[in-house]
Amino acid sequence: MHSLPDSELAVLRPLTDRFPNVDAAMSEIARLSAVLTLPKGTIHIISDIHGEDQKLRHVINNASGTLRPLAEKMFAGRMAPQKFEEFLTLIFYPAEVTQRLEKESRSTEELRAFATGTLRHLFELVRVLAARYSLKRAMTVFPPEYRELLSEMLHEPTTERQTEFLAAIVEELVQRGRVWRLIHVTVRLVRNLAIYELIIGGDCWDSGPRGDRVVDYLRQQPNVSFIWGNHDAAWLGASLGQGALISHVLRVSLRYRQLGQIDEGYSIPLTPLEHLARTVYAHDPAKHFLPKVHGMRPDEIIARMQKAAAIMQFKLEGQAIARHPEWSMDHRRLLHRIDRKKGTIEVDGVVYALRDTIFPTIDPADPYRLSPEEERCLQRLCHSFVNSQKLGEQMRYLVSHGAMYLNRDEHLIFHGCVPVDERGEFLPMIVDGQPCRGRGLFDALEKLLVRVIEQPLEKDLDLLWYLWSGPSSPLFGKDRIATLERDFIADKTPHHETRNPYFALIHEAWFCDKVLAEFGVNPARGLIVNGHVPVKIEKGESPLKRSGKAITIDGAFSEAYGDHGYTLVLEADRTSLALHHHFESVEAAIRDGVDIIQSVTDVRVWDRARRMGDTERGAEMRCHINLLERLIEAYRNNRLRQTAAHG
Repeated sequence: MHSLPDSELAVLRPLTDRFPNVDAAMSEIARLSAVLTLPKGTIHIISDIHGEDQKLRHVINNASGTLRPLAEKMFAGRMAPQKFEEFLTLIFYPAEVTQRLEKESRSTEELRAFATGTLRHLFELVRVLAARYSLKRAMTVFPPEYRELLSEMLHEPTTERQTEFLAAIVEELVQRGRVWRLIHVTVRLVRNLAIYELIIGGDCWDSGPRGDRVVDYLRQQPNVSFIWGNHDAAWLGASLGQGALISHVLRVSLRYRQLGQIDEGYSIPLTPLEHLARTVYAHDPAKHFLPKVHGMRPDEIIARMQKAAAIMQFKLEGQAIARHPEWSMDHRRLLHRIDRKKGTIEVDGVVYALRDTIFPTIDPADPYRLSPEEERCLQRLCHSFVNSQKLGEQMRYLVSHGAMYLNRDEHLIFHGCVPVDERGEFLPMIVDGQPCRGRGLFDALEKLLVRVIEQPLEKDLDLLWYLWSGPSSPLFGKDRIATLERDFIADKTPHHETRNPYFALIHEAWFCDKVLAEFGVNPARGLIVNGHVPVKIEKGESPLKRSGKAITIDGAFSEAYGDHGYTLVLEADRTSLALHHHFESVEAAIRDGVDIIQSVTDVRVWDRARRMGDTERGAEMRCHINLLERLIEAYRNNRLRQTAAHG
């Protein structure tokens, strides 16, 4: 008789609480085996949101355009056109529409009729969408407070359950003033069932207004996975007190006047930086730092604050580079290359004229040392960032849900690039003193991101800065970020940033096959998916590369970058790309019935619809089935004791 080792029994013993006997284990094996035959869940991938919280909300609410065709198929021929558009608007904006409808004057009988008809249509959608899931999985997205009621409604109507069943539910909730709440949560259930998994391909923050609200909204979604982008690494470093990254995120927020996320969102007062601007920079016109948009604070004050943050950033970056000679970035320390008398700066051996020569805090003898005023300012800002409760909570959420890359349905998903040389050989990056490359680099960085939030050592915080803008960073993928040059040099020559060869090589099939194989994806069927580099739609660029094996889904989601965007939708029978266009406002979308999904095109169509058994989740289920089979063996060999079934 085969004897199970004690180590395996230790793994199996916790399962006895859920599956106390052979019958319970066999029942679960049968359930999982059946689930493996279901169609795979629909996965939505969105990248480079850059703080555009309202646009993100609209894209998720309409399931990136996939809900409209389903609703049209089911209801367009059964509803008048105006009624159908109103029904769609309710699906896309349940909170706003139910609030508006609740304020409209209508009799109890009219309310009863409206609620009954609307809920019946919504639950037709729910039944169609829920049929793609196991019942256990579907129940996880039902709102807890209404789970049992909504579960009952899944069975209505049947021969035994006539219209009186739903009518009784509506009557009770109308009388108690909660019927609008039921409509709202049912619409939200439709949306949650339409998206099996939402994957964010990086960059929640940047030029858009409210990165804090982007993360808030993601935290409300039932099944989110997150991939780190360079802007996210920057905000993580800022939240942990890395001075250069604090200065950087403030500079960008000031440049686009997106200060609501700082003071209102994260309760970080800007008073220390404003004091520095009003005193040390009081007479500086800072005309090249004027914000992109106007607001309540005078433009001149915002410009001086931005310049003050920029100078602190350049100093602190210079200090970090000096601490890490292994980065070979000394050529990016530029402040000591300024000639104050001539009004010039040397970049890569070439001398350029400065268009701004006012540097009240830079000591030519020690240009990277913060002035006393800057030290006091940074200390107070650092305290506010590190002690922001909301920012800390959001970062812990992103770390717990995050990864450097994901494999889904033979799609390899990451934010930026796999650093390579011109021949396509993987380039090393030093992590924890060791050169790491390819998949090993991604794995090492993922461990670091988990570690740093619990133990923020200076060397790891510096590496977060390098992830933001270092030449070998897989989240950045360029030789430099020329912020200082763009701020201070009119000549555009030194503004150029050279991309890693990866971005040219993904047009080549052989290179894509190499990358896919490195990350354990079948090259014959695999597709590389990354964001980070906006597709210039207006110039005719295509997100799908010439190789047919790589696709870029950064469609310039932010208004500052183009106001487009993409969602890659992985369905059972196809992979499709939804193009988003300009989003004016929630109010305009409700008023005009606007849908910002401009077009949906197929990227790949499979000859056979994929089942759960074909997915990574299916592989996990088969592992669980194997464990249950071992549990049954342990029960039958009496290595673990069964609890007899009742009856």
